[in-house]
Amino acid sequence: MARAKKPGGQRAAGADATKGTWIGWVVIGAFVLCCVGIGVVNRSGGGNDVLPPTSQERGDTVPILQRSSASQGVCYGWVLKDYYAYRDLSVGSNLGDGVAVEENAACPRWVQVVARVAYTPESSESNDFARITVETSSDVPASVRLRMQNGLERLGLDEDAFVDEPGWAVTRAAVSLPLLAAEAGVVEPAPTPAAATAEAAPLPDAGSDLWRDRWGYLLAATGLLLFTALLFAAGFWQRSRQRRKEAEGRGAVGTKDFRTHRRAAGRTPEGR
Repeated sequence: MARAKKPGGQRAAGADATKGTWIGWVVIGAFVLCCVGIGVVNRSGGGNDVLPPTSQERGDTVPILQRSSASQGVCYGWVLKDYYAYRDLSVGSNLGDGVAVEENAACPRWVQVVARVAYTPESSESNDFARITVETSSDVPASVRLRMQNGLERLGLDEDAFVDEPGWAVTRAAVSLPLLAAEAGVVEPAPTPAAATAEAAPLPDAGSDLWRDRWGYLLAATGLLLFTALLFAAGFWQRSRQRRKEAEGRGAVGTKDFRTHRRAAGRTPEGR
């Protein structure tokens, strides 16, 4: 009877071992899935997201591009891309926010700035970077596109600017395109507004800058001159008075000596 029960015990032991193996694989799989999920969440977290332009930045950019396009006859736009996600984060042009100029029937001639920005995790040895290009319709030579692209760097819209503030930089580059296109000879410069025909009223006399800026010094100098003239006049008057007194004194002494001389002459033997 003991030998008849032995095969059943072996089967039970084998089932327990198989069950334990499956539980182990399930635990390992769940652990791997958790690690992968954490990595995905950390990669797409806010720290590595390329921020598009704000609604105010887009709203301020479109009217500027509309005026430039109307005066120059060329469509202008922008495209901001996430380098790793291969998707457009922001698109806009003189036709409106969200409207691209490339392959648009309303834009036979067009110029746009395309920025591809990449943020790398902090654990990565690679640095954040950006790739900025100027794309145009087929009628614009490649050398002219490169010239406009270099012009963005001259205006301070280099790789660092796009990495630091990609949304602001791409809209700022878009509004700079009309100027760069005119410099490169793609379009004629925007016409200068005509001056007003009516003559402006003459401005009131502003007065002398000498009196307005240095009136204190002039007033002090005038006072010193008057005081000096007064001292000079007082000294001259006092000196004249002193000379008169000296002259009167000498005259009195001369008369007295003359009278004394006459008295002495009357007492001589000849004068008797």
